[in-house]
Amino acid sequence: MIPTDTPPDVADAGVRASARIDATGIESAPCAPEASWKATLAPYAKPRTGRALVDLATSVVPYLLLSFAMYLALGVSVLLVIVLAIPAAALLVRTFIVFHDCSHGSFLNSRRANRWLGMALGLLLYVPFLRWRHDHAVHHATAGDLERRGVGDVRTLTVAEYHTLDRRGRLGYRLLRNPFLMFGLGPIVAMIIGPRIVAKGARPRMRRSVIATNVALALLVGGLCWLIGWRDYLIVAGLPALLAGSAGIWLFYVQHQFEGVYWENGEEWSYADAALRGSSYLKLPRVLQFCSGNIGFHHVHHLNARIPNYNLQRAHDENAIFHDVPTLSMWDGMRAVTLKLWDEDRKRLVTFAEARGSNARPY
Repeated sequence: MIPTDTPPDVADAGVRASARIDATGIESAPCAPEASWKATLAPYAKPRTGRALVDLATSVVPYLLLSFAMYLALGVSVLLVIVLAIPAAALLVRTFIVFHDCSHGSFLNSRRANRWLGMALGLLLYVPFLRWRHDHAVHHATAGDLERRGVGDVRTLTVAEYHTLDRRGRLGYRLLRNPFLMFGLGPIVAMIIGPRIVAKGARPRMRRSVIATNVALALLVGGLCWLIGWRDYLIVAGLPALLAGSAGIWLFYVQHQFEGVYWENGEEWSYADAALRGSSYLKLPRVLQFCSGNIGFHHVHHLNARIPNYNLQRAHDENAIFHDVPTLSMWDGMRAVTLKLWDEDRKRLVTFAEARGSNARPY
């Protein structure tokens, strides 16, 4: 989903959400001990320059090398190019995780270094860093809150809201949640079209972020197309981006859209509960865990977004509060795609077929 613009008062939503943990006390969350979990997790939230360099050396660098290899392979075999595009896409996902950590200020010790690296990586990912950082902070501050949906998340309606739509509205929602469109056209919309648009009423800083990124991309992409030709550029850059985008959308989707996920209204909503019960622990094979930068430990990340990706597993393994969170296998993640609506009566996500049996209103 392409995030809509956000009101001015949520500029540092992620930071304020963390502050809310202190105000309410994470110890109020189920299974939480008396000590504040912000203090408990603080040791894991320390960037290490050496480890960050290893991340760059195992993500951005090999991705660029593989992209060059794909260009050379164009004169050899199209099949070889397609084969190389698969690991290139995996490394692009890993590169996105570095970008993502930079947006949280967790990748490097310097806030300025995080910002500049994030903006540079944003050009590889076609994403305006400052705009994305803002919308993602809002996502962290509002995930699982039914009253604050719509920024940086996948559009999710309640059964009652879906029933109130006219035929065209229902068709639009069904198309939006259709896996073929979500994972096929979704990456094009999310990576190429959406980030190019300056939202109506956008704050000046967000507007400048989008425009500056668009200008930089026009120069960069235009120069590469002039050097190697637009067809070769689309194959070399476009194919891995499309595959990585599909994988990224699926990862983000299953981390907040699964059976038993947490959603609450307003005052009943809890930041800690949203992290521990509304974010999944997606258990992936080792190679996929590496390519996805440990983002499967999403429950840890949402409880403390300052923990860099390379510390997420250690934080999970060493703290009992994380050992009873919603755990998904890859198969569970595949099945979660069938869940479409939030049933407020049953307090769970349901399929369209299950929603027909809701008491809200017959179809």
